[in-house]
Amino acid sequence: MREIRITPSILNADFSKLDSEIARIADASDLIHLDVMDNVFVPNFTFDFDRSAAIIANCPIPVDAHLMVANVDAIAPDYARAGCSSVTIHAEATSNIAVTSREIRRAGARCGLGIKPGTAIEDYAEYIDDVDMFLIMTVEPGFGGQKFMYDMMDKLRKTRTMIGDRPIWLQVDGGVSLETISAAAEAGADTFVAGSAVFNADDPAAMIDSLRALANS
Repeated sequence: MREIRITPSILNADFSKLDSEIARIADASDLIHLDVMDNVFVPNFTFDFDRSAAIIANCPIPVDAHLMVANVDAIAPDYARAGCSSVTIHAEATSNIAVTSREIRRAGARCGLGIKPGTAIEDYAEYIDDVDMFLIMTVEPGFGGQKFMYDMMDKLRKTRTMIGDRPIWLQVDGGVSLETISAAAEAGADTFVAGSAVFNADDPAAMIDSLRALANS
């Protein structure tokens, strides 16, 4: 049985009281998902590096940084050096997956490779031994609260087959909720980003427990 990880995205948290928002879910979460957007690669801005580094430094549990930025090769290793447990670069933004992955790993973090909905996973099969996680987007990156794209389940299945027995995580991000997580788990995902489903819940920690139970079932 695959180990299930729930990584809540703080994109839907209240940024004005982020420390307390994270504290509410820290005990129930495996990692905190930090969405970094530059308003270039995606049409939205969240955190610059200094703000991200402060969040990473103060976070009581490991941080999974998802870099949706144009200059990802230049800055991704800095996120690893800042203390992230995992750093995800986007296939569509990087110019050298192998080199950037090596720099991330050298700095002490796992390296993830993000794949947008319109990008074919088959085009990146050759990099399977350069990464520790594949992130399959089930929405277009840029904004929280979008509708889950069920047509990405075939891509998840292909990625799971491609991974085989390797100890590579398969993450899904976008529209993950009580209604959608089972489909993603059945398609092979083991690591789930949930933003609005968690932070819009009356009890975010209990929601994480419910999501985990569904993914495990």
